[in-house]
Amino acid sequence: MNILDQIVAYKKQEVAERKELYPVKLLEKSLYFYSPTVSLKKYLARKDKSGIIAEFKRKSPSKGIINAYADVEETSIGYMRAGASALSVLTDHHFFGGSNEDLKTARKFNFCPILRKEFIIDEYQLYEARSMGADAILLIAEILSEKEVKQLADLARSLEMEVLMEVHSKNQLQKASGSVDIIGVNNRNLETFEVDIQTSFELLNHIPADTFKISESGISHPEVVYRLKESGYNGFLIGEQFMKSSHPGKSCLKFIEELNQLVDCQPANKE
Repeated sequence: MNILDQIVAYKKQEVAERKELYPVKLLEKSLYFYSPTVSLKKYLARKDKSGIIAEFKRKSPSKGIINAYADVEETSIGYMRAGASALSVLTDHHFFGGSNEDLKTARKFNFCPILRKEFIIDEYQLYEARSMGADAILLIAEILSEKEVKQLADLARSLEMEVLMEVHSKNQLQKASGSVDIIGVNNRNLETFEVDIQTSFELLNHIPADTFKISESGISHPEVVYRLKESGYNGFLIGEQFMKSSHPGKSCLKFIEELNQLVDCQPANKE
């Protein structure tokens, strides 16, 4: 059993337990459940933003502890001040050290799109996401059938959340339904956790040109973001590069400043 299989097996047990503790009717009483959501697509398209989805992640199965003591409030506010377009918050505790409370805290202190980064396998998790203030949810094609993607995406849209479907191969693109708002290409193989940025470039030609698309994982240099943007990507999910710093917000700011310098220099280079 690889790490992805382990995560899914654990998640099934975890969801079953949470359903008993926090039924949907209870989740619907949350302060955020009926609050207006913020469009991830619109924020990623804004010209005054970087297109970066800055992620809050304490650890991962492949890297172990990344930043065990990072503060959600300080980090998320730092990301937004740096010019990030949106936030991504890991809510899985067992494998990634996150929690639902992390996302609630980020929501409390930020008016921006927030993606719930989670291994979603059950409709219940969408009600959870809405109750904690998420604006968008992640569906991983690797662990879902085409039918499951459609059912979950349709429900998410009915709850006024946008849907990011993550793929790692050409075949997984076929699972996208009309309710999927964004295609995310994960440069990390979730079975081996190996990362190759070329995955984004290789899959680009297989994604319709008018599809909103982001590149995820393994992005560590502004030059890579610039190349991806020039190729046609609309957004870039970056977490570890920022979180491994003692001050993730400052690391994000430096990254975006260097990216902006590349963009500003481009017209001169073309001349």
